[in-house]
Amino acid sequence: MKVNSEGVSASRVYLPADQAHLNLLAFFVAQFPHITEVEWADRFDEGLILDQDGHALKAGDPYLPNTHLLYFRRLAREPNIPFEEKILYQDEHILVADKPHFLPVTPSGLYLHQTLLNRLKKKTGIQTLSPIHRIDRDTAGLVIFCVNPNERAQYQNLFRDRAVKKVYEAIAPYSEDISKQVPMTYQSRLEESEHFLQMQEVQGDPNSDTLIEIIAVKEPWAKYRLTPGSGKKHQLRCHLNALNIPIKNDQIYPILTPYQEYDLDFSKPLQLLAKEISFIDPLDEAKKAFNSPQELVL
Repeated sequence: MKVNSEGVSASRVYLPADQAHLNLLAFFVAQFPHITEVEWADRFDEGLILDQDGHALKAGDPYLPNTHLLYFRRLAREPNIPFEEKILYQDEHILVADKPHFLPVTPSGLYLHQTLLNRLKKKTGIQTLSPIHRIDRDTAGLVIFCVNPNERAQYQNLFRDRAVKKVYEAIAPYSEDISKQVPMTYQSRLEESEHFLQMQEVQGDPNSDTLIEIIAVKEPWAKYRLTPGSGKKHQLRCHLNALNIPIKNDQIYPILTPYQEYDLDFSKPLQLLAKEISFIDPLDEAKKAFNSPQELVL
């Protein structure tokens, strides 16, 4: 796998035999119309387009059908996340990291180097790392990575089969009514809303469930222990919001607040933490259990 000096993996593109282009620049512009010609020209100038042997190519080089090329993303400006991840466990099969708030797990949008995946690749030198599950950029806590791509499916199947126990902690408003009902299992049907950032509850058979407990109270806030039985997008945020106790500093529920991508308010992290995770390892059948040392303070 080809990587650059920052530990970022290259993407691969195939040059079809049924196409003809004046040169490589013309091919990339046609293949990726959402990226400008100037951007592709700059990538060629910076040596970010390579042949299969890792040699830098020029924009004017000829189009050669039935070949593969490698290319790297290039970000003119990327938000800096001034918090450090920690590696809690590592063997030849998995790596368990403790992610800070604000840091995306994988590259997307404005984020490339400032992601948990690429930071860990650079830190460990393991270019085959891949996450076997995700947590939101806003959420802190445990994320498990697979070291060997051939073993990834076995670990992912644990999540598919609900064979992984995950426990979260959250700070949200204290509710006397909720306090009388806990421990409670909240169920609802969650579907995508018209806005891609938000999920919504709809009528129909439940497809999500969360066990909700109260750990401590310091009015007007309480610390909740949340154990999801399912893994729907934004499930915990949606469920607490539906109970009129939205998680502290949530910028998506109940009101969607536009992100200030280059001017993040690091003083107000979402008060949601992936605290515990446990499972039976599919390779050696040993019980694995991990706990984040991070704490949410009431």
